[in-house]
Amino acid sequence: MIKVDGLTKRYARTVAVDDISFFVDKGRIVGFLGPNGAGKTTTMRILTCFLPPTAGQVEVAGFDVLKQPLEVKKRIGYLPESPPLYPEMEVVEYLTFVARLKGIPRSAVRQRVDEAIEKCALGDVRKTLQSKLSKGYRQRVGLAQALLHNPDVLILDEPTAGLDPKQIIETRQLIKQLAGEHTIILSTHILPEVEQTCQQVIIINKGKLVATDSVDNLTHRLRGSEAVAVEVEGRDGALDPAQVRKRLEQVPGVSRVLDRASDGRRASFEVESLEGKAIRAEIARAVVEAGWNLLELRPVAFSLEEIFLQLTASEDEETAGGGEK
Repeated sequence: MIKVDGLTKRYARTVAVDDISFFVDKGRIVGFLGPNGAGKTTTMRILTCFLPPTAGQVEVAGFDVLKQPLEVKKRIGYLPESPPLYPEMEVVEYLTFVARLKGIPRSAVRQRVDEAIEKCALGDVRKTLQSKLSKGYRQRVGLAQALLHNPDVLILDEPTAGLDPKQIIETRQLIKQLAGEHTIILSTHILPEVEQTCQQVIIINKGKLVATDSVDNLTHRLRGSEAVAVEVEGRDGALDPAQVRKRLEQVPGVSRVLDRASDGRRASFEVESLEGKAIRAEIARAVVEAGWNLLELRPVAFSLEEIFLQLTASEDEETAGGGEK
């Protein structure tokens, strides 16, 4: 659906985007992450045909952004961080106006507007002046205008910025509902947002592609080993955490055991494996054979924030090291 190959964008001597390549399948929600100045906004502007690339090839829904920009624009819905609303217009009036701007046939305008209003749960405010809408409803109207022409690709820039927790949850649910029918690029600085919404993550730093994968795969790639959370309970009262830790350290493939919490009857640990070793089954067997109750045994993943910081820090260190040589 979206194919980026060797994309580069230069401004005089400044390289904003430096030879990045990635692919996004149809119907997926992809988080697009990067620190300020990483080249994220520039890349999004190229995808939406607002900027031409200096080099490389970008295709959206099979159309080249340089050779066929009008075809690309027909297939993209864009929600900027601040939706371009007209405060003196009612919601339904504004959406009708935008539908005509997008070239939707007059006979289909009303149906498309009604569908967008239903999808974005705007029925209660369809006759309300946009100047009187809350921030959450303004974001919904912005998303509705992006959906009017039923685009193949939705590009959302900070769609939950400034929303309260309830509005964030509602917006997140709406984005998830749109997946499958639309390919969604979600640009945000709110990392938990991406972690809970997106199936794929693209991370760029200083114009270079740092990673593109699922959060789970990035965790395995960075850690190179398995980490599991273990909670154990004594069957007959008191439990000695030191004894449990010693038994866990004896499990084949375990590299280290970290104490997390204990209250005299229960104890929690984080257990890390040697690289390439699977340890969950052996841990379960060891706990049960020792006569304790196994209350929890689950994999521990890096948070997306940890992944983001580790990857961007590694890239910065490599750049600094290269500059010293």
